[in-house]
Amino acid sequence: MNTVRLYDYWRSSASYRVRIALNLAGIDWQSIPVNLVAGEHKQADHLARHPQGLVPVLDIDGHRFTQSLAIIDYLDSTRNLQLLPVEPVLRTQVQALAYSLAIDLHPVCNLSVVEYATNGEEPARTQWMRHFITPGLRTFESRLAEFEQSPFCTGDRPSLADLCLVPQLYNADRWGADYSQCRRIRCVAEACCDHPAFIAAHPDAVKAL
Repeated sequence: MNTVRLYDYWRSSASYRVRIALNLAGIDWQSIPVNLVAGEHKQADHLARHPQGLVPVLDIDGHRFTQSLAIIDYLDSTRNLQLLPVEPVLRTQVQALAYSLAIDLHPVCNLSVVEYATNGEEPARTQWMRHFITPGLRTFESRLAEFEQSPFCTGDRPSLADLCLVPQLYNADRWGADYSQCRRIRCVAEACCDHPAFIAAHPDAVKAL
């Protein structure tokens, strides 16, 4: 069997999502670090893997995939992870919840965007992160009211929303964004922190790989 290879960066939110999905699927995978801070994503060998110069890139089943949400959809479809409901209305509602972080919030907090907007200087960089992360999480909290957290975002098993939330909370903690009033989010975070797939995907767990 071909080795499953994940080209990622330990602090990348997009890579973090995929690591959780791989762990939920019970797939043994090899981490191949791409150091974004050192500019390795701009080198020719990585650009050959991913012309956008981004992470993650996943080699699996004889194929190479990019874009975290597309990768997760592939894993969900081929490994029956049940990250999204089958019923169309509920499925769309869960997708909208997840996308509010993955598509609306995450891109403006991407390393390349923040560095360009702030010249990488403090306190501008931290202020930028808090300016977007804090209201983004508060909005997510309000949307969680549409679902029953028992104990995850939308039910009794991790969904796409949980895979998108947990990496964003890592960033929130890193930059000191306040979500202390987000009771639902904090409850979900506790459940995820006890789940083996999330524990093994945490940046601190993969940093030295």
